[in-house]
Amino acid sequence: MKDKFNIDNLVRENVRGLKPYSSARDEYVSDGSKMVFLDANENPYDNGVNRYPDPQQRGLKVVLAEQKGVEVQNILLGNGSDEVLDLLFRAFCEPKEDNIISLPPTYGMYKVLSGINNIENREVLLTEDFQPDVNAILQKVDAHTKMIFLCSPNNPTGNSFSSHIVKVLLESFKGLVIIDEAYIDFSSDESWTKKLKEYPNLVVTQTLSKAYGMAGIRLGICIASAEIINVINKIKPPYNVNELTQQKASERVKAIDLVEREIADILEGKRELLKVLNKVNFIEKVYPSDANFVLAKVDDANKRYRELLSKGIVVRNRTTQPLCENTLRFTIGTVQENEQLISVLKSLN
Repeated sequence: MKDKFNIDNLVRENVRGLKPYSSARDEYVSDGSKMVFLDANENPYDNGVNRYPDPQQRGLKVVLAEQKGVEVQNILLGNGSDEVLDLLFRAFCEPKEDNIISLPPTYGMYKVLSGINNIENREVLLTEDFQPDVNAILQKVDAHTKMIFLCSPNNPTGNSFSSHIVKVLLESFKGLVIIDEAYIDFSSDESWTKKLKEYPNLVVTQTLSKAYGMAGIRLGICIASAEIINVINKIKPPYNVNELTQQKASERVKAIDLVEREIADILEGKRELLKVLNKVNFIEKVYPSDANFVLAKVDDANKRYRELLSKGIVVRNRTTQPLCENTLRFTIGTVQENEQLISVLKSLN
């Protein structure tokens, strides 16, 4: 793949020659010494957030790099994974000319972002067992196909994609293969970040919203080659991750033992819920899950969704998604929440 891949063939022409905005905090990076900062037109009165945040989030990246087993130069952080994904579109896809490939049923923002950026979204349905159809995908590829989006573990199906299938796509496609690993912390599969050096066209996105329990602070992670990260850095807003987000994220990432205990509790809750779901009379099939949720096929999704809602339980009705007719998605909650859900499920006829 290294012989085939040339990032210059993918980057938009206007981005290739772009010089990024240089902020005051880019030009002078503090070494911790006490300095008088009169360079950024800030309010001088300290209230904890009167100074601009580090535009490169250096301290947070150091901790994340160590945890993820990558170099700091391989990481870009964004205002949630959605900003990271949007930056990929804006860096590599020429509006009205290029296209991307997504694999429904999958995370809906790929399609939304393709529309926002005026990029054709070529959809290729997953197979009946929710795996990518390699032949169908490669048939859709042309000279203007810049990115293929793989969500693994996949939302809303919950399953991970076959590593063999992913390798075939990485080796066969000359564009970027984006692997969205929002739920990887709940999976026993190894992250594709371990394969960065093997595949220069690999981009992995992760998040603090799921396993780390930080959906409210909006912190998304892009892990890729230094060359790809450098391109995205050209177009990212200078202060896209605010100071409070950086502080809270650093605290949580450093508390990895607590995060891992919570993950273990969620996985145990999923095992208990699966025992019940398989015995509920109106549930026809429970799909394998490597995530913190379970997708189940029911007799009438709209009816069962309304019944659960009337009992104070909010689940996700996925029946409108391709291959997901009459399915409900159950996120794993606390022990008490799971018990309440189980009690309600057993009460319904």
